[in-house]
Amino acid sequence: MGAFPVFAKYFVFAFSALLPVVNPVGSALILLGLVGDAPTPVYHDLAKKIAVRTVLVFVVIEFAGAVLLTFFGISLPVVQVAGGLVLVSIGWNLLNQQYSETNQVQANAPATSLDSVQQQVFYPLTFPITVGPACIVVMLTLSARAAGKSTTEDVIAHLGILAAVIALSVLVFFFYANAPRITRRVSPQTAHGILRIIAFVLLCIGVQIASTGVQTLLRAALKP
Repeated sequence: MGAFPVFAKYFVFAFSALLPVVNPVGSALILLGLVGDAPTPVYHDLAKKIAVRTVLVFVVIEFAGAVLLTFFGISLPVVQVAGGLVLVSIGWNLLNQQYSETNQVQANAPATSLDSVQQQVFYPLTFPITVGPACIVVMLTLSARAAGKSTTEDVIAHLGILAAVIALSVLVFFFYANAPRITRRVSPQTAHGILRIIAFVLLCIGVQIASTGVQTLLRAALKP
């Protein structure tokens, strides 16, 4: 397989798997509720800082994932099976969650002081609101799936994942910076419908990852 097809494959794969768990639109609503009635420059500054930290957190997880697996003695197929099942569970829960108006952010959320908001850039605005535990599981699974091939293909696959992370961080910046305006223009019903579609795609991706891990484990177990 050529370099570009591998890059495109892992870019699409990583972007599709991470988008529902990062959920820039839903996280933007949470940000609006925490920050409140702050000036537009404050939202832009926060969005830039959170987007940069999001990339850094994902990069650390991606490149330290293999080290963690080696340290704990966990094989790649096991991570694929476990991570795939987690994705299936997340996708299933998102697909079947009930819509509730109590989750909507009120337009008159209380204002927060600038100093207080700046202290919350990494915790909780970056972790766990933007990059939560589910994101860590997904990233470890993606990193494991990208490993185990030729060196060149491994590098290209990880570059594809990194490009997907950067693209997601751009979305995070856009939705966070424009959180007040977006919440006024996008109806909760529309956002909920889009989330359902993405949840189904996530469920299918989880099944694919888990089945790949199961096939590898079965081949190893049946090998004479």
